[in-house]
Amino acid sequence: MPAPRAAAVHLRVELPAPQTHRYHVTLTIARPAARQTLSLPVWIPGSYLVREFARNLLPLRAEQGGKAVALTQLDKSTWRAACTPGQPLTLRYAVVASDRSVRTAWLDATRGFFNATSVCLRVHGQEDAEHVLQVARPAAHANWRLATALAPLKAAPHGFGSYRAASYDELADSPVEMGAFTSLHLDACGTPHRLVVSGAPPSFDHARLVRDVQRICETAIRFWSPEGRAPFAHYTFLLNAVDAGYGGLEHRASTALICDRRDLPRTGEARPPEGYTTLLGLFSHEYFHAWNVKRMRPKALARYDYARENYTELLWFFEGFTSYYDDLLLRRAGLIDHAAYLKRLAKTINQVLQTPGRAVQSVAQASFDAWIRYYRPDENTANTTVSYYTKGALVALCLDLSLRRAGRCTLDDVMRALWHASGGGPIAEAHVRRALRRCSGRAWNAEFDAWVHGTGDLPLGELLAAHGITLKTETAQMAQRLGLRVQETGSVQIKTVLADGAAARAGMMAGDEWLGVEAAGAGWRLKRLDDLPLYAGAQPDVVALVARDARLLRLPLAIPAAGGCGDTVALSVADTALAARWLGA
Repeated sequence: MPAPRAAAVHLRVELPAPQTHRYHVTLTIARPAARQTLSLPVWIPGSYLVREFARNLLPLRAEQGGKAVALTQLDKSTWRAACTPGQPLTLRYAVVASDRSVRTAWLDATRGFFNATSVCLRVHGQEDAEHVLQVARPAAHANWRLATALAPLKAAPHGFGSYRAASYDELADSPVEMGAFTSLHLDACGTPHRLVVSGAPPSFDHARLVRDVQRICETAIRFWSPEGRAPFAHYTFLLNAVDAGYGGLEHRASTALICDRRDLPRTGEARPPEGYTTLLGLFSHEYFHAWNVKRMRPKALARYDYARENYTELLWFFEGFTSYYDDLLLRRAGLIDHAAYLKRLAKTINQVLQTPGRAVQSVAQASFDAWIRYYRPDENTANTTVSYYTKGALVALCLDLSLRRAGRCTLDDVMRALWHASGGGPIAEAHVRRALRRCSGRAWNAEFDAWVHGTGDLPLGELLAAHGITLKTETAQMAQRLGLRVQETGSVQIKTVLADGAAARAGMMAGDEWLGVEAAGAGWRLKRLDDLPLYAGAQPDVVALVARDARLLRLPLAIPAAGGCGDTVALSVADTALAARWLGA
């Protein structure tokens, strides 16, 4: 492989034996400091949890001019090299890559993937210097190719070679995919896009995915820029299809996605799998982030601190508003109809209504606490917090419908005004309020206090009705009626007991196994929660037989009547003309 041009920081990544799940890295610093500090990030932007990537890093070795250099570890992820300044410093290490998610690194005999935050040490004092990433093709895998959004320096047609990053931030924001993947191309508003799919089955209808993703991209670009100007010169989707999985992580000119391969469209089938719409929503969500969070991002995250938590109260805006628009843009692109969109919106509403924590924590507080709550859910999460994704999406809905009812502007106008006013740069909550006021002609302080910083329920029914949409209450499944989240595997395993529900009043706890029920003098084995009415009959009060810590407990339980607490909502179009003004494709 030709030698790459000299750079302040050069990283060579090798895969000598992919089946060992290890990347081998050589880091060369052209002009190190006398006491050069290096570190590996503890988190990756877009996923707000300290993940301790250094736990996968094998011991470092350093040398200058062929002689060993002493390294001192300063903390869990930081080292200092005592070296001669100005003379190139070389460090060698390996990284264990066994996480299939989009957040870290993976390597086996079939595929490789990594984010630089998991593999590439950060050279303190030279974060803004040019970085060159060189990835060597594994000798035993001649059919492998490489894809990344980084600009190539000396890359072969198969993609392996050298790439340039203007800074460590750009390197960290450009994941790398390797393997025998399918590489597809599309054009959206004149901007080239690449769609890389790994793990697809033979039935994969790649033409349909390309066609639908193109419509998503063009709709999003024209949302932000009616003239059709994208903020990037090219864009890369990296999709990994697996047996079971779902998720995505946004980047400035690319995104890493993971999906269940059963959700991919199939050749010869006119009707795609049910999960395909969800997959398209994931594409829409992560692509929208190229504007809303990767460029226009929280002011508190204007410069990432990779060594610790970076706090912001604005995830309800950056993740929540993106969650509002992801499905709405599918509707505008003509990929789903009114009914399909309203079904997905109703699901979001029900998720929030079935979360008692919405009355405990505001969506702004939930944003700030993402580091300790959202990515670390437990049996009590639903009772203590609310998702800034789902409630944030409903805040966006309420603002949009309120603006449309007033008739002066829409939330679309506010988002574009905010984008232009900020120059596509960092913003604070004050900027959002200011853009709302300028577009609508009035302040929205009361709504922000109630909807963003308060814990009351949102005026969904009233606002939807004003736009031709009926919100109707429907009888919930037994789990919702009782205030439970369960897993059924031959018995009823209780995962979550919602606060103030019938199960909570009976004394049930997460971790209990609900074995049976006594009603009208008879006892019954309970294998499915929906069988409870079968055994209870007309009896409103029963005794639940529960196993807890190997003890058998008899818990008196009052079954809520159908149509009571725990109900779900459904949405339907009552006035087609009125609804079309909001939902029209």
